[in-house]
Amino acid sequence: MPADAGYKEARAISEAAREKDWKLPSFGKGLYLGDFQPDLISPQPELAPDAVEKGERFLAALGAFLQDEVDPQAIEREGRISDEVIAGFKELGALGMKVPEEYGGLGLSQVYYNRALGLVGTWHSSLSTLLSAHQSIGLAQPLLLFGSEEQKREWLPKVCTSHLSAFALTEPGVGSDPARVTTTATPTEDGAGYVLNGRKLWTTNGTVADVLVVLAKVPRSEGHRGGITAFIVPAATDGVVVEARIEFMGLRGIENSQTRYTDAFVPSENVIGKEGHGLKIALATLNTGRLALPAICASVSKWATKVAREFASQRVQWGKPIGEHDEVAQRIAFIAATAFGLEAMLDVTSRLADEKRNDVRIEAAIAKLYGSEMGWQVIDQLMQVCGGRGYETAASLQARGLRGVPVEQAMRDMRVNRIFEGSTEIMHLIVAREAMDQHLKVAGDLMAPDVPFAGKAKALGKTAAFYASWYPRLALGRGNVPRSYAAYGELAGHMRFVERTSRKLARSTFYGMARWQAGTENHGAFLGRIVDIGAELFAISSAVVYAQTAIREHPERTAETSELAEAFCNQARLRTERLFHELWSNADTPNHRLALDVLKGRHAWLEEGIIDPSAGDGPMVPSADIDLGIPVAALATPAGTGTGTGA
Repeated sequence: MPADAGYKEARAISEAAREKDWKLPSFGKGLYLGDFQPDLISPQPELAPDAVEKGERFLAALGAFLQDEVDPQAIEREGRISDEVIAGFKELGALGMKVPEEYGGLGLSQVYYNRALGLVGTWHSSLSTLLSAHQSIGLAQPLLLFGSEEQKREWLPKVCTSHLSAFALTEPGVGSDPARVTTTATPTEDGAGYVLNGRKLWTTNGTVADVLVVLAKVPRSEGHRGGITAFIVPAATDGVVVEARIEFMGLRGIENSQTRYTDAFVPSENVIGKEGHGLKIALATLNTGRLALPAICASVSKWATKVAREFASQRVQWGKPIGEHDEVAQRIAFIAATAFGLEAMLDVTSRLADEKRNDVRIEAAIAKLYGSEMGWQVIDQLMQVCGGRGYETAASLQARGLRGVPVEQAMRDMRVNRIFEGSTEIMHLIVAREAMDQHLKVAGDLMAPDVPFAGKAKALGKTAAFYASWYPRLALGRGNVPRSYAAYGELAGHMRFVERTSRKLARSTFYGMARWQAGTENHGAFLGRIVDIGAELFAISSAVVYAQTAIREHPERTAETSELAEAFCNQARLRTERLFHELWSNADTPNHRLALDVLKGRHAWLEEGIIDPSAGDGPMVPSADIDLGIPVAALATPAGTGTGTGA
């Protein structure tokens, strides 16, 4: 757990994300409390015929457009997405995939929206990043969740057809903690609006966006409750200036900016929701917005399966295809099984999001965390299978007369998913905070120094009552009634494993809390493993449930589907057992101590004999002052062009 994101901060963030009416059940949260409820995800609902027809028709048109009109290697060479490509997306309606038809969008379900992003992401990741930033976290999603009817009528048709959008949250001196936003929005004396001042970093689509959602802090004053607030800010607003286009290791076609806001006026009617609700809006937007990344990871993993199969069948070493040698075969089995597991988790979570019967915050967070981590491992294994030809660029392969398979590009592009929209460490924090809310609240109330004795006594009574009813259930499970999983056929054993292991996970969490109490938040490696175990259990459950759905929809693939599900579940169970072992048998304490010594310079002698090739003499991390008005030595250009064409 990051040092600056302790119990109080984490609790504040999670509570800010909750709506008053979010009292819905959560399958994911139940896994961490030993309360396995498969009926929350099984059987999966059938997709509505009209949604399927509309979705499949759009996927066919989108796939044809990509193959006929978009050159992914041109994006890689030129480092940008052409105006013609963006114009084509607009014509297809791809800018408004999730927006209801009444506001000018296509009205696709979450299931088909994710399938579309996955399809685009396999062609070039910069394309799916552009579309995702525009509508997963861009203006459309916050407006659909919190916007007024007037705002929806004005802006949704625009973002569906002509206006690219972006979401401006991160700041150079703040990083992943949204509660520390320093950009200010000062109310004008006449009450007409607000004046923005500050700087935003890593705004995807920022250099070409026509409109942005900007998070800024309103000072508390008479008539203003203050707090972090979300604003609709047209890019052409005076005082909005792009200071730099950011370049990365991968995603070479994305338009990512550092943008400065200097006395930029925003009218009051452009406040989304209410003053002070910005943090809630940001986190709620990210809840389902995060599903875009596992969608891309799942599809790239499926592409990796195809490439591994074809290459390992054609490449012959020592008298037989390399895929038949055991070490390579193990890698291929991992790639294929993981592709199935990631698709299963994505499908289960997407259908939950469409149904709106469950609280999917934890499921979406786990899907992002698990998808990005496992997707990276898939690409790493694919690189090893392909060897030197995987490391060689697609352009170089093609120049030598070979098929230009972009494995090295996929590796560069995939790596950022462990950082985007919540790094792995932040996702561990979020899931731990949500999944173990009751445990952490108990420990915090008992151990917090600012709670008086009477308050501690009351907290102790509540604690005793909670654990007296909760802990005995961990022996036999929900309702102390043994369950039958015969309906899952050959995969029933994996569901029984999840039920038993979920209770073991809850007991392990309890042991950790009892051992460290409020200090548990300082044992980030322990909490990370707890979260990862729950993620594996969710993945296993998803694989079994999705296998049932796949067999129902394609009975001709029954044997093949069952084989993939079985393989994935077996691999996930082995990872789960290893994580349990490492909960209590690890080197966390000496490793932490060593890290602190390294930070103090105790082992700086180890760095002798090197030459640091870093460029320039600027700081590695900017101070917070950079967001408060200190100019940046960069070529400043007005933000956006009002065309949204990628120019």
